[in-house]
Amino acid sequence: MKIIDLSVPLYTGMPVFPGDPEVRVAVVQTYETHAWELRQLILGSHTGTHVDAFSHMHAGLETLDEIPLERFFGRARVVDPRQPDWPRDRGLLFIDEVGIEAAGKIIGLNPGFVGGNLTEELERALLGERIITYTDLIHLDRLPKETDFMFFGVPLKIKGGDGSPVRAFAILEDESPGISLKETP
Repeated sequence: MKIIDLSVPLYTGMPVFPGDPEVRVAVVQTYETHAWELRQLILGSHTGTHVDAFSHMHAGLETLDEIPLERFFGRARVVDPRQPDWPRDRGLLFIDEVGIEAAGKIIGLNPGFVGGNLTEELERALLGERIITYTDLIHLDRLPKETDFMFFGVPLKIKGGDGSPVRAFAILEDESPGISLKETP
């Protein structure tokens, strides 16, 4: 089994979307003063690698704590938006930017989630159809093409949350007994 980390690190002063809160990570307790370390995190709910709840762009739709946990992981595949054939019934992670013109095609493929370089208009359309979106994924180029893998991007359970940073990662299948991502008949 091989794990590929798809998340950007969080740190003070990291780039954020214009108008979002600046990120601050501060050590507030140390080993020397308290016998442990503790950090204070100040950041927006859409900081770094993050997931968007349906409520992020649609009033009245489900918030993070209302979306079942199993919606935040599953079989996925890297997709080149320039290729004509995309897989059905699995998460789609796009390496290159994909815009609103792909919305109908994506929705028709019934993905549980979509991630990568998505335009704001596409995110809005997908969230409106209750398709979870992930932003700021990295290392997608390290994932196999035309092969399924398991994707995980689980948010904090924020009551009423519109989004949350995640530790996103992919688990690649190997030849070990008992590890298989292939569909069973």
